[in-house]
Amino acid sequence: MSLPYFIAADPARGVLDGAEGRHAVTVKRIAAGEHIVLVNGTGTAAEVVVREVRGKDYLAGDVVSVTEVPRPTPRVTVVQAIPKSERAELAVDLAVQGGADAIVPWISQRTIARWPADKQPKQVAKWQAAAREAAKQSRRAWVPQVSEPVTTNQLRDLVVDKQALVLHEDAATPLREISFAAEVVLIVGPEGGIGDEELGVLGAQAVRLGPEVLRTASAAFAALCAIGALTARW
Repeated sequence: MSLPYFIAADPARGVLDGAEGRHAVTVKRIAAGEHIVLVNGTGTAAEVVVREVRGKDYLAGDVVSVTEVPRPTPRVTVVQAIPKSERAELAVDLAVQGGADAIVPWISQRTIARWPADKQPKQVAKWQAAAREAAKQSRRAWVPQVSEPVTTNQLRDLVVDKQALVLHEDAATPLREISFAAEVVLIVGPEGGIGDEELGVLGAQAVRLGPEVLRTASAAFAALCAIGALTARW
C-alpha cells in the first residue's frame, strides 16, 4: 500500500504542523514509527519516518529520502467550464486524479453557474482546496494551481500560440490521432456544449473521445487518461 501524502512547505525538514499537521495527527492518527511522504506541491517529495507526535497538530521525523519528481510531458492545462455547484468540486477532483497540471475555470457562453466578482476569490479557493486534497489522495508531488476564472475572449487570448484542444461530440478528429505538443490546453465545455460561434472565437481544434457523450465533470478525467496512455505521461 502506498504511503500517505501530506503537504509541507519544506519537506526536507521532516516537520508537519498547522492545519496539515492537524489532519495528519488528529484525523489520520499518524503515530511514531509510521512512514509518510511530505511534498511541497512543486515536485519535491520526502519520505519520513515519524519520530515524534506532539499535541493535536505537530509531528516530526527522520527524512529517509528526498526526491525531485519531474513534471510529466506533455504538460496539460485543463480549462473547465464552471459546472453547477454540486459538480464543481467533483470536476476538479477527477481532473487532478487524471493528471491535470493546471486548472482554469471558464465562464463560457452556455455556463449556467456564475461567480459574482465579489465571490470569485472564495470559489477559486474552494477549487484549490479540492485540488490539494485530490493531489494527496492520488499521491502526487505536484499540486495543480487553479487560476482566476476567464471569459471566452480571455480564454482566446490565453490559448494563442498553444495547442488548444476542445472536447466536442461532433468533432471529426479523434483524440488518438493528435500529435501532442509539449504543452497542451484541454478545453471542456459546459453541459449544454460549445456552440459553433464560440468554438470559432476560441480558434481551438475540436476533438472527440469516442461515441459516448460525457458529463462536464468527468470529461477532463477521461481525456487526461487517454492522453496519458497515448504519450509518455504514463
